[in-house]
Amino acid sequence: MARKHIGAQTVRLEQPPVIVGAAAVAGPVEAQGPLGHEFDLTYPDLTVGQDSFEKAERQMMIDACNLALRRAGIQQKPPAVDYFLAGDLLNQLITTAFSGLELGVPLYGLYGACSTFTEALSLGAKLIDGGFADRVLCAVSSHYGSAERQYRYPTEYGSQRKPYAQHTVTGAGAVVLASAGEGPRITYCTTGKVVDWGVADPLNQGAAMAPAAVDTIEAHLRDTGRSVDDYDLIVTGDLAKFGYEMARRLAAERNLYLGENYRDCGVMVYDTTKQNVDSGGSGCASSAIVTCGHLLKEMARGRLRRLLVVSTGSLFSPTSFQQGESIPTIAHAVAVEA
Repeated sequence: MARKHIGAQTVRLEQPPVIVGAAAVAGPVEAQGPLGHEFDLTYPDLTVGQDSFEKAERQMMIDACNLALRRAGIQQKPPAVDYFLAGDLLNQLITTAFSGLELGVPLYGLYGACSTFTEALSLGAKLIDGGFADRVLCAVSSHYGSAERQYRYPTEYGSQRKPYAQHTVTGAGAVVLASAGEGPRITYCTTGKVVDWGVADPLNQGAAMAPAAVDTIEAHLRDTGRSVDDYDLIVTGDLAKFGYEMARRLAAERNLYLGENYRDCGVMVYDTTKQNVDSGGSGCASSAIVTCGHLLKEMARGRLRRLLVVSTGSLFSPTSFQQGESIPTIAHAVAVEA
């Protein structure tokens, strides 16, 4: 009997894992945004001292992991963690694979597109609560140059972008979960379902993902018996301005009213009035660097006690798009409590 499963999609953790270390690293555009001062490490350019965007992304994930491990008091190499749960946006998870090679820890490579951050946290928390691990390292990354080259148009093409398009966040976030220690705890994990409302424009990811975000938030509240007001803050991953407003409207149509305590990481990470980032941020790193670089620090400052992070993912493939398919999406949620 799955005694920890409540409702249709949510797990209540009996021994909530502790976030004992976290770190966020970010690129130059993110460093210039309103949260730039919160990130643990920023880079002056997109190459991060490497000779390709892909190698730069790999270096970011490794840097974020090492910083998070150091925060957790884990200094040895290979680090004393049981599993490394990580994901990125590149084909065959090459950032994750090479980072796993560098770290030398048993690896589960994950792909949930931009929802991978909370997917990793959910699975890591379940491994610990289930008694299968004492410490788990979770990490994700994304990079403007590598993602644009793979999914849309290489930046060198200078292609014209639409107002609802998004800017892939360059950065990486890492979290160390432990069975004991000091820090905020992951108390609930809600696993999303694949949702597809027929959006087929690869630039309009916010509109594609908004229904999945609302679906998962609604499932979490229904399963747990909580309300929107039970959270100091609910954040979605990377809907950006257009998707964020769409999520509000869709939620209201379901009699779910997202108030002032609802925000989107893709909006928070940039100043869209001053930075040339179109509608806002997207990518695995969007929810990761905002959570690791800002929100967990706000919890440490006592400004947040209960947080719901809902990372949103567009399960988009250039192959399926070229074959005329629409874009399936998903969102996963974790509740983090001080």
